[in-house]
Amino acid sequence: MTRERNIPASERETELIVSNSRFIASLKPTFSVEEAKAFITLIKEKYPDATHHVPVYIIGHPPSTIEHCSDDGEPSGTAGKPALSVLRGSGLGDITIVITRYFGGTKLGTGGLVRAYSDAVRTVLDNLPLAKKVKTSFTHIQLPYSLYDQIQRLIEQFNGIVISQTFEAEITLDIQLIHDQFSGFQNAVTELSRGQISPEITSTDENSIFPYK
Repeated sequence: MTRERNIPASERETELIVSNSRFIASLKPTFSVEEAKAFITLIKEKYPDATHHVPVYIIGHPPSTIEHCSDDGEPSGTAGKPALSVLRGSGLGDITIVITRYFGGTKLGTGGLVRAYSDAVRTVLDNLPLAKKVKTSFTHIQLPYSLYDQIQRLIEQFNGIVISQTFEAEITLDIQLIHDQFSGFQNAVTELSRGQISPEITSTDENSIFPYK
């Protein structure tokens, strides 16, 4: 597992209560500043009556990253910077987190706010399922039932994912594979089927979220 290319496998949301204040941390994989901003706007619309929405994001991976944080009305340096510091320490990239706060009536003080926003990020990152960002290719194949089990083993061997399957007169599979492994899969299927099936790339995705198995 290559640490510097790790990204979240999916969206996630957790909640932390500190002195009656609610800290809701919402997380999403994002591959551009535009995607990050759109997610921040979405969370603000989801919780329109919240006291603060503190956003942090890291787009890309070291050494080329774009980072952003904001205190969103909290005292300077008590929210965005500590939250971003925790996010940096995770080694993740292409990630946006919004910490939404509902004030509970008790002031936390400077140190309390730093701890609360830092802990909110740690909580949403704790045991987070990880994926890698890779270029992937998609293929669409039809095969006889007699080859189904063997094709499934090849898909597993080449770390592919079956997106959909249809069972009619023949079996139809839509498959996603890491692009660099596609040619190996293609050759193996062609050999197995004695030339009757030769998978071709139907589309590619430069920024695929590919979960670790």
